[in-house]
Amino acid sequence: MEKVEQPLEKNQVSDTIMSTPKRAEPIKEKRLAISYSLDSLKTLEALDTLKVRYNKDERATIFALNRIEEYRVQPGIPVIIPDTISQDFLIYSPFPKELPLLDSIPKAVLIAQRIQGFALYESGKLIHWGPVSSGKKSTPTPNGLHYGNYKAKRKVSTVNDAWILPYYFNFLNFEGVGVHQYNMPGFPASHACVRLKMDDAKFIYDWADMWQLENDTIKHNGTPFMVFGEYDFDAPAPWLNLADDFKADDLTDEELQTLKDYVEQYKEDPRNFRQKEEAEIPETELAS
Repeated sequence: MEKVEQPLEKNQVSDTIMSTPKRAEPIKEKRLAISYSLDSLKTLEALDTLKVRYNKDERATIFALNRIEEYRVQPGIPVIIPDTISQDFLIYSPFPKELPLLDSIPKAVLIAQRIQGFALYESGKLIHWGPVSSGKKSTPTPNGLHYGNYKAKRKVSTVNDAWILPYYFNFLNFEGVGVHQYNMPGFPASHACVRLKMDDAKFIYDWADMWQLENDTIKHNGTPFMVFGEYDFDAPAPWLNLADDFKADDLTDEELQTLKDYVEQYKEDPRNFRQKEEAEIPETELAS
């Protein structure tokens, strides 16, 4: 579901004055220390210089880290630029490479609203992550433990039939909320859904599991979608703080506790576990 976006000016800040939002201590993890610089790209000439300095793939990495499409970048919009441009996007992940609390869950989608990012885990190991644009202030994406329900390669928005939503995967059936491809403006802008880049939307579409129904009743839940955290609409975009601390986007203790609570809820729902005899049936037969 989509609606009119907020103006770009919402996230514009001075390149000389940056305030750091209050946050709990992030978890500690040894990883490659990447330095980031903050550039305000004040003029069209500065934008042109960026295009000359970095090739198309490198710019795609830079703008993904800023949660924005390249065509939306205008003079005066600050961006963070890493000192290392790698084809391995995982090295920039604010999510831990291993998350033991998810060890017992075969697949899990994490959507962190504070940092506008998603992560995919298989038995506690990070396999993919990327930027999101979740619900704007007036139509927020509901936090909670949700499950993948149905999907469609092409869905028409129920809010405006002019909005086409590629690789849609619903995780809140009655509210019509899901993940899908749509343009990324650099801040939360959707009508409750979670926007993704095209390649990320397709990845989740192919990777996550739908529910299994029996007589219109949920027999087995789909892949869990864990939505958590709060975006501060009154502060600069949190990833801009990477210029001062490359761990600024790391998950906080409070966010990890929320995930632990979701895991406990997951374990208490029998629809997340198949009976022994079902486990012996090939997936292709279960899906038929």
